[in-house]
Amino acid sequence: MNTLHNTASIRLFVFCFPVVILLSCFTDALKAEEKNSPVSFVNDVVPVLTKAGCNMGVCHAKAGGGQNGFQLSLLGFETLDDYDSLVKEAQGRRLFPSVPEKSLLLTKASNETPHGGGIRLPRDSEGYQVIQRWIAEGAHYSTGNEPTLESVEVEPERGVVNMGETRQLKAIAKYSDGSVRDVTEVALYESNIKSMAEATEEGVVKVHDIPGKVAVMVRYQGKIAVFTASIPLGAPIQEVPTEKNMVDRHVFANLKELGIPPSPVCDDQTFLRRVTLDICGRFPTREETESFLASTDPKKRDEVVERLLRSPNYADYFASKWTPLLKNRRDAANDITSNFAFHAWIRDSLLANVPYDQLVRELLGATGTVVTNPPVAWYKRVKDPKDQLEDIAQLFLGVRMQCAQCHHHPFERWSQDDYYSLAAFFSQIGRKPTGTQGEDLIFHQRGVAQAKNVKSGEMLKPMALGDDIGEISPDEDPRLRLGNWMSSQDNPFFAKALVNRYWKHFFKRALIEPEDDIRDTNPPSNPELMAALEEHFINSGFDLKQLIKLITQSHTYQLSSMPNEYNLQDRQNYSRFYPRRLQAEVLLDSVDQLAGSTTAFANLPPGTRAIALPDNSYTNASAFLKVFGRPNSASVCECERVQSSSLAQSLHLINSSEMKSKLAAANGRAAQLAKEADKPVEQKVNELYLIAFARKPQPEELQTAVQFLTTPVADEKTKPDAKKTPTSKDYQDLIWALMNTKEFLFNH
Repeated sequence: MNTLHNTASIRLFVFCFPVVILLSCFTDALKAEEKNSPVSFVNDVVPVLTKAGCNMGVCHAKAGGGQNGFQLSLLGFETLDDYDSLVKEAQGRRLFPSVPEKSLLLTKASNETPHGGGIRLPRDSEGYQVIQRWIAEGAHYSTGNEPTLESVEVEPERGVVNMGETRQLKAIAKYSDGSVRDVTEVALYESNIKSMAEATEEGVVKVHDIPGKVAVMVRYQGKIAVFTASIPLGAPIQEVPTEKNMVDRHVFANLKELGIPPSPVCDDQTFLRRVTLDICGRFPTREETESFLASTDPKKRDEVVERLLRSPNYADYFASKWTPLLKNRRDAANDITSNFAFHAWIRDSLLANVPYDQLVRELLGATGTVVTNPPVAWYKRVKDPKDQLEDIAQLFLGVRMQCAQCHHHPFERWSQDDYYSLAAFFSQIGRKPTGTQGEDLIFHQRGVAQAKNVKSGEMLKPMALGDDIGEISPDEDPRLRLGNWMSSQDNPFFAKALVNRYWKHFFKRALIEPEDDIRDTNPPSNPELMAALEEHFINSGFDLKQLIKLITQSHTYQLSSMPNEYNLQDRQNYSRFYPRRLQAEVLLDSVDQLAGSTTAFANLPPGTRAIALPDNSYTNASAFLKVFGRPNSASVCECERVQSSSLAQSLHLINSSEMKSKLAAANGRAAQLAKEADKPVEQKVNELYLIAFARKPQPEELQTAVQFLTTPVADEKTKPDAKKTPTSKDYQDLIWALMNTKEFLFNH
């Protein structure tokens, strides 16, 4: 057997050796041909400058103001401008064709001439040699026959990389003439989550100790490819909860692939409190909790979701999510009419479950006055076509277009033409004053829709992120055509942006993070789940309530927030529920609910809850809402809402006059409990725990609370076994203590 094996090996070697030699010679010949061919400014010089960091924002990029009068386009997207800067500006002093190595461009880059950026191109580097050859050949912009770059690919595109391991990437450029080039050394690499993995300048991916999915962007000459790595934990998975719907199927499949055991499904009281907070923005009432816990119906969790979605509180709560993002902001006293009308339109649309695509089309194509058609109030706040396109793209498509106004988007394919072509949809909005001060009549102004690219001067017709939407006649409102394109089933952004945003609402972390930055270079942590959610949302007719039902009725949503020994570090795979602090409005309402108090708001009926506030003016009027981070309706970014903790928040809960007055309210809960002399103290404590935590106290908690309430202050006259009747002040102290627990302040 050994003889046969050795003979076969020798024959294989004899056969393959000439092939290896031939391939090696062929590769060397290609490299020699590249060195002998004329240097292309676009294909050879610009990539070297980009790799060296010369056209980055902190160096010579125009976007950052450049350095000492020398400016290049960001990441080399505008090659002709860069050529003029290098060859023609400053009287041509940057290049010295007769002695190329004495060119200021090279002496600065090699730090032979003092350079603030240090050594960017050592003299013995290949990049230095490329630029030196280019200058020696006459520093031409074009060689006359160089091909154009069509795409860049990365090898491998995906793979499993264990913790602590590395993976070498290979970048391949493909050109219009069919040629390919290995550009690994001059491509740029960037990880989308640096805490999970980092990439070196040479394309080596170094994986850290956090399990999950991470992407590495590979950029070369404006083209981008993405390597996706799965980082397994590899822990044994004995069992997972049963799959209730497709959410569970995709989440649990991902956890099995990564070897991350999920936490078990939470108990009934935890689920009821969690889902009531997430759908209605409030705690369940004591009656709701007692009824739910007493029920033995196996479908009671699904039924409570249905009931909550029918509740007006659902519409109030989600209106408080959408109106700040749509900038329902009060800048003047006469804004109150439009603000109240716009908020009511959002709330009523949600309560009636108007399809999401219809709601967006009503907003985009709004005409008339705010009294007859409240969605026009958005055009009162957002007047500039550039602001309109940026807000619409970020909010409803998850695409951030701001960068493309001045230069090619550094992480995406969007150019200035894409930016101004999108602005053209809003170019024919007309305004006329009305009899109401500060209110305009919005109408479509007849004419050809177009927008001017401020850099090229070209007048551009409407195009939707590169998609041709056909000719638009002067009599047609282009916004309606945009609305139809956005809600098309083929649109790759519209449904994805919404389901990603709503997923974050219920799980704290979006599948694509940030939730409004959807791009090829920032893929979802669970692509299969994202695709399934998109498909479900589209097939449902863009039904928001159906999407919420799908999410909240899944066992994934119902997992316990308590980590097991394996999933504590998991931050993106949903192996457990991620606790989060209550939003400002929800927390204020919850404090009032537990304390039995109310908060008065100007121009609103008594008893109005904080989640039903129509605009930002109430934030400025409330110290509580301000310190706990209610947004000011100035941005379409969810990040304007602050949900992190701070010292100011702790001090406000512990010792503010507002909290003291709520606890000591004459008709508040503490006063009522003190008056109910016939009710056992244990029963009163049970009620407080049911309101605050949707559960009864543990035996030791009950014992501690009762002891605190009934034990008099010790002095020399107090008997050891003496008891007292709890006063209102005693109940205030107990309620205050419950309010300041993490269990109260967080949804878990």
